[in-house]
Amino acid sequence: MRVSRIKAKLARDEPVLVTTLHLIDPSVYELTSLMGFDGIWMDLEHHTYSLQTAAELMRAARVGSADIIARPAKGEFMRMQRLLEAGAQGIMYPRCDDAREAAEVVAWAKFAPEGRRGCDGANPDMPYLTMPVDRYVAEANRQTFLIVQIESPEALEHVDQIAAVDGVDILLLGPGDFSILSGIPGQMDHERIREAKRRVADAARQAGKHWGWPVASVRQAQELIDMGGRLVCYHADILMIKSGLEQIQQEMAPLGFTFDNRLDVIE
Repeated sequence: MRVSRIKAKLARDEPVLVTTLHLIDPSVYELTSLMGFDGIWMDLEHHTYSLQTAAELMRAARVGSADIIARPAKGEFMRMQRLLEAGAQGIMYPRCDDAREAAEVVAWAKFAPEGRRGCDGANPDMPYLTMPVDRYVAEANRQTFLIVQIESPEALEHVDQIAAVDGVDILLLGPGDFSILSGIPGQMDHERIREAKRRVADAARQAGKHWGWPVASVRQAQELIDMGGRLVCYHADILMIKSGLEQIQQEMAPLGFTFDNRLDVIE
């Protein structure tokens, strides 16, 4: 069974760097993992690809050292279990409302006595029936981790109880959805967002858990680390490609090249 790079670094109180991959070309996963990123955020909440595709992407990532953090949709407990069996080291659970739901996530993601996860063993996580069951169960509980997202004002009211649930390893504020549900869509510097960050950080510290949120710059990453956060989620493949293409246009435009840019925002 693969040792989780993220859990090992967090145990040493080191920050971990996660980047998001939206494209479904295995080469992108292979490259990112070979380059030694701590984790790859695989998002099945907002994208339409199948579990089979997800498994192929995880297989490509296994040539390197990056953990896979798979995000199912809210309430997709069976999909969450299958993602772990396919080789995900971490589950990012979105839109958690309260401690009872957080405990349900733990129950589906952990084997007894920590939870009620079903056992197969014939998949990449064991891998492929190569370990004694007792060792597999213990190692799976030890090497996998759970990230619970706080994404609504209602969830924020329960953040202390969510953080206290045994088996929840990391709290992650989802500022995008939180801003929309708070009536301040996209206003990431709003006082409500800053207060949510403080409350998530305080709840995690009190419970002895790690925490973080997506950052948009190196400065924001440093601020997060300075506050004690250890999960840094930064950048995405789509944005990196877009930035690269924009750079090409900027460099070549002085030579007389023009572009019929259909992405220009209409005011």
